[in-house]
Amino acid sequence: MYGKLAAHLVALSSLFWLAHAVDYAPKMETVKQWSFLSYNFPWDYPANSKEFYNPENIVATGIEVGYDRIFIATPRLFSGVPATLSAIPRGTQGDSPPLQAYPDWTHHTAGTKEYNCSDIGLVSVYRIRIDSCNRLWALDAGVSRSLEDFEVTCPPKILVYDLHTDQVVRRIDFPPEVVRRESLYTNIIVDETGSRPENNCDDVFVYITDTVAPGIVVYDSGKDLTWRVSHPAMYPDPDFAESTILEHRFTLMDGVVGIAFDQEAGIIYFQPLATDRLFSVTTAALRAGPLPFGKDLPVKLVGRKSSQGIGLAVSPHTGTIFYSPFTETAVASWNPRTNEHQIVAQDQERLQFAADIRTPARDGSALYVLTSKFHRFFLKNIDANEFNTRILRIDGVVGPSLPTIAPSGFGPTVETNSAFYSLPAVTPSAANSFKPLPPTIPFTKYPTHKSPNPKTYAFIQNYYVNNKQPYVYEPVPVIDKTKTNPFFILNSGEKPFPATQQRPQYGLNGEIFFPKINHHFNDFNGLRYAKSLRANLTATP
Repeated sequence: MYGKLAAHLVALSSLFWLAHAVDYAPKMETVKQWSFLSYNFPWDYPANSKEFYNPENIVATGIEVGYDRIFIATPRLFSGVPATLSAIPRGTQGDSPPLQAYPDWTHHTAGTKEYNCSDIGLVSVYRIRIDSCNRLWALDAGVSRSLEDFEVTCPPKILVYDLHTDQVVRRIDFPPEVVRRESLYTNIIVDETGSRPENNCDDVFVYITDTVAPGIVVYDSGKDLTWRVSHPAMYPDPDFAESTILEHRFTLMDGVVGIAFDQEAGIIYFQPLATDRLFSVTTAALRAGPLPFGKDLPVKLVGRKSSQGIGLAVSPHTGTIFYSPFTETAVASWNPRTNEHQIVAQDQERLQFAADIRTPARDGSALYVLTSKFHRFFLKNIDANEFNTRILRIDGVVGPSLPTIAPSGFGPTVETNSAFYSLPAVTPSAANSFKPLPPTIPFTKYPTHKSPNPKTYAFIQNYYVNNKQPYVYEPVPVIDKTKTNPFFILNSGEKPFPATQQRPQYGLNGEIFFPKINHHFNDFNGLRYAKSLRANLTATP
């Protein structure tokens, strides 16, 4: 009798644990989804012209979450992209709202081929970022039809928009010394770790990926200086030129494109598309200026993934890395401080191609994933009866104060009826590193996060208080080698990427790039140059 009672109690306790595990499991919500992206065109725009608007050629690659709006980047990969940067209000009802050209249609005259490169306008934007001064940094690659005839329409640049007024407050034009003929600027990180509040985010460092001419361009906005660094790890690996998503295979030899920033550790993580590896470099090495001739950038191999991927993000609270391998149609995480691996979400339909992953400070502990069936657009077999672009939100995976649940406790992802789901606008926070906003905007203070693991937190705190060089890539005292994950193999004893044994660097058509032997300038170690235009020459006439 007592044995049956004990067994019954054990069964009840198991059910209780499973119920709570499901409650704490992250639920993936579909915020918005589109079959094809549409726009709120002015009445006199040629929306019926395929050269101006071809919905089968519009692919979303970047997302940023603001206080009241969600911004979407749609670069000009093909012809027929009317606007390259758009926004939707966070309180928008309905499933597939039309995009609003940001800040207005006058900034997107490249769609009608009535542009002037000296004007304030955008050609092709792949990624955008919002800083703590509530300003939007739009990285304009300046290249039209990059997957067709690769027309260099205008030189690359950055436009910085004040989101209170939607006006351009700064324009950054890159000097020709850091731009190659085949350069394609695709991703951006805004590093505010050394910024002073009184400088209004104008003294930050910016790290930019050049995908086709692989390298990272560094911009010191305080000194208005730009330089370029490169490393073989930023080049595509020909062994991973072909990617597979479900039954679809496509070949794309893209170099460094995924990039993420751990601001506490001072680490930049990056990955080319055509590779199964994840690399890192310290911000101290990037900030040090152009490399002396013959010196290599201190890049380290972090680990290997199960397949290729683009989307990459780091939690600002715990340093956890979020990534999305193509073949597994999943979002996974790895914490380099605890060596903890988790599968955050897996969905063969909604997670086919994670183009961008964000952990915005404007939305607490939520993880945002922009998925677009890029491979179907690329292969020209897109299905108009399917949802091909989605904004997904996974709550409770970024904040550090969440309960720890074993991977077996994660239930299936949850599909929210997005026709009734709207993401409310939030009030800016005065906590942490956010700069003050105009007094007309009220403030609410978020609760202080507490670490769920005192030992780990104490170790990390001691690690930084003692001012040790960030990261030796096995920072925790004990690494449990028995923990395996099918999506990521890390801390497995691999040596860093060999700097002396450079791997072949292959171009898009199979040709090999040979570095120039020039003691004054070469492709790997660009010298530091001042910008060709002053930053104050940015006002709209």
